[in-house]
Amino acid sequence: MRLLLAAVGRLKAGPERELASRYRDRTAQLGRGLGFPSCDSVEIPESRARRAVDRSSEEAAALAALLPSGGVLVAYDERGRADLASEALAQRVAAWRDVGRPTLVVAIGGPDGLDASIRTKAELILSFGAATLPHGLVRVLALEQIYRSLAILAGHPYHRGEAG
Repeated sequence: MRLLLAAVGRLKAGPERELASRYRDRTAQLGRGLGFPSCDSVEIPESRARRAVDRSSEEAAALAALLPSGGVLVAYDERGRADLASEALAQRVAAWRDVGRPTLVVAIGGPDGLDASIRTKAELILSFGAATLPHGLVRVLALEQIYRSLAILAGHPYHRGEAG
């Protein structure tokens, strides 16, 4: 199963970009032995449309184009679930892999959020809580959660969940 982080907007050079790259590389390395041959990242340009609804719609079309037939879409959105434990996410990722889904696309919208069409296509909508977070930080956190999911699947000591 290919892993793909698709985010609207460009992440500027700096600590967030470096940390995102580090988690993407770690995920790719760990994933190879677990049936995840790659972890890629795509930046979608922010729309220049005048109205927010039009911007979100254009960005949604670009995000949707990255989802292959049979692929899984997980979206990060302020209306998403904030209560899914890392272990539960790892189990879902493993289940999608085990039934032969070709790609897991993790989508992060732009400043105007995700269009309803993307939320409808998503098999899982997640949130990092009610706080508004900088886009670069959300990207880092999403990549960290992908890495953590694979670490859980590998029995790697990176993830130390609560005992009993």
